[in-house]
Amino acid sequence: MCVSMDQAAFSGTTLYAGRRHHPEHGLIEVLGYQNTAVNLAGGPNAMLLHVPARALTPENFLALRQSEADVLNLMVDALTPVPAATMDWMEADGPGVRVFDHDVYTVLLAEDPTLIPAALDRVPPHRRPRPDPELMDFYATHFPGHVIILCCFDNADARRAKPLLMWYQPDDPDRVVVPALDCHTGGAPRLDEPVRTDHWVVFGADGASGDGWEPVAYPGKMRYSLREYLPDAVAGTYLSGAAPNGDFAIAHDDLLAGRLDRIERLAPS
Repeated sequence: MCVSMDQAAFSGTTLYAGRRHHPEHGLIEVLGYQNTAVNLAGGPNAMLLHVPARALTPENFLALRQSEADVLNLMVDALTPVPAATMDWMEADGPGVRVFDHDVYTVLLAEDPTLIPAALDRVPPHRRPRPDPELMDFYATHFPGHVIILCCFDNADARRAKPLLMWYQPDDPDRVVVPALDCHTGGAPRLDEPVRTDHWVVFGADGASGDGWEPVAYPGKMRYSLREYLPDAVAGTYLSGAAPNGDFAIAHDDLLAGRLDRIERLAPS
């Protein structure tokens, strides 16, 4: 689930969020995102994610070698088979834009999304989407205090992209929030309409216990510099069918205890 800057179809999405005490960075949250993308725009497109982070820089994005590109699939494999979930959803760098290349994407990082359109001149033409001003205004209104990530790609890029994996200091130490707002038209998301779900939501947390946590079988050749960001065990669920539009959130204490029935679906503020 994500928001695209033009017409697109996304399926088979895996969302990962994990809390970890990193030996160098201290308490961090790691966000992972993977899907199968079909670009319907006939030209450049982009995925847009809002991250509840205090700050993000290009150095927060973890590079994956080709042999490590299945890291999120390994987490899902640890949880399979899990039945589709039935849940009672509850509603609930200074100004500027950093532009850099990561994997097949040209990535824009902005604390003020209204600055993104002007910064798109720094994106190569074959990846440069045409933003809808209404979409940028939507994020500026509904997600203050978030870092906005725009991952620009073209049709060829979408077929060979590795998962996105990044770390950051969490803005809310008591709750884990996974960005999952959904809209694939290029316009602002409709918050009054349900969206179709077809994805895994996977969590990790140091110190977790209880039922539902499964160890992940990482390959022995995985680099330690990547492994130290990843969980030893994961808990999660596969979701399908219609659901309210919004993010996923769970209290950290509930996550540690494996109480995934406490997951909420949060509409933007």
